[in-house]
Amino acid sequence: MPGFDTILYRKQGNIARITINRPEALNVYNIRMRDELFEILGAVKIDDEVRVVVVDGAGDKAFCAGADLSEFLTAPSQNEARMARFERDVWGRFLQLHQPVIAALHGYVIGSGIEIALCCDIRVASEDVRFRLPEPSLGILPAAGGTQTLPRAIGAGAALDMLLTNRWIDAAEAKRIGLINRVVPRVNLLPAVHELAERIASYDPRAVRFAKQAVIRGLDLPLHQGLDLERRLARLLTKTHRRLSPAPS
Repeated sequence: MPGFDTILYRKQGNIARITINRPEALNVYNIRMRDELFEILGAVKIDDEVRVVVVDGAGDKAFCAGADLSEFLTAPSQNEARMARFERDVWGRFLQLHQPVIAALHGYVIGSGIEIALCCDIRVASEDVRFRLPEPSLGILPAAGGTQTLPRAIGAGAALDMLLTNRWIDAAEAKRIGLINRVVPRVNLLPAVHELAERIASYDPRAVRFAKQAVIRGLDLPLHQGLDLERRLARLLTKTHRRLSPAPS
């Protein structure tokens, strides 16, 4: 895969690592980053070697400190902006990944940074992490699913508290409300995430992908339909195992 300006991409065995790489700008999300992420995520989705994806941010200060509003709020026209979003739907590509995605969060995680994190399946954060959703205080709304993914992660009340108050959320509160799964010392963040990724990558990739599919798709279904989905996926996995098992000699 060719080099990129705002993203670092590399594969370590069965683990793909995507690093947001604008540390001089606190890894702020801009149009160039959108286009590069769109390309990378498309390649990852069809790469059968990749079993787990890790997303992190370069530098010491931020995972991603929001979107570059000087770019995103000055599009040539609403029609062009809408067309670009439909053609390069980064958030849809995140959510369509079959592989589990782990976010390694540190420092500032603001606006679009939270939305990227919410597109990941597991969120591990360092003790110095700080979250904030400032969009309503700026007279705009989150444009990457934040009003939908956040309440699904932490509940409507906690989501509205974040959206409407523009207050900072620290690591302890983020863990308590379910915004993140784990908190580790800053020095241990990447080793802890890599260890977690290696553990998941060591499992049967079909079982892992089916488990993710059952949970994610099941959230949008009534319980009885979710249980039926689980049974169908379990049967499919069993059939796959039988088909791939060597014939008895």
